[in-house]
Amino acid sequence: MRKQKGFSLIELLIVVAIILIIAAIAIPNLLRARIAANESSAVGSTRTVNTAEVAYNSAYPTVGFATALSSLTGTCTTTTVPTSTSACLIDAVLAGGTKSGYSFALDNGGTGPTAGIQGTYSMDSQPIAVNSTGVRYFCSAADGVVRYGSSSFSGAACQSTGTPLQ
Repeated sequence: MRKQKGFSLIELLIVVAIILIIAAIAIPNLLRARIAANESSAVGSTRTVNTAEVAYNSAYPTVGFATALSSLTGTCTTTTVPTSTSACLIDAVLAGGTKSGYSFALDNGGTGPTAGIQGTYSMDSQPIAVNSTGVRYFCSAADGVVRYGSSSFSGAACQSTGTPLQ
């Protein structure tokens, strides 16, 4: 009688089937975990911008709130002095407007829905690809409360339609 070496085709098919079943269970959970991580990053970035706006408004009271995310960043070293156009308060990635699957927009009341309202701003965060990079939309205004919803916000709508995070 000959000794058989290796695996039979049936044994290999069973192993492949088991691997596919495990993958079918694990992949949706991994996608949900990535969405949750992106949403957590978006909330953290929104809070960072809130803090930066308060610091900016305190440092430059004659200017008010920053007009763009780019005003809150800059090339900052120990020898450079922050200015109202390069405040060194947030990182360059966030100032670029996209981070961790979300896009960020800042409106200080000069244009858009909050036009003419002095001493205010609104920060909107929305997923770049809905149901892929994120599910919820986030916003915040000068009151510093981060709110969320299932659709995009525009300026003053943040305070009236957004649900505050707990």
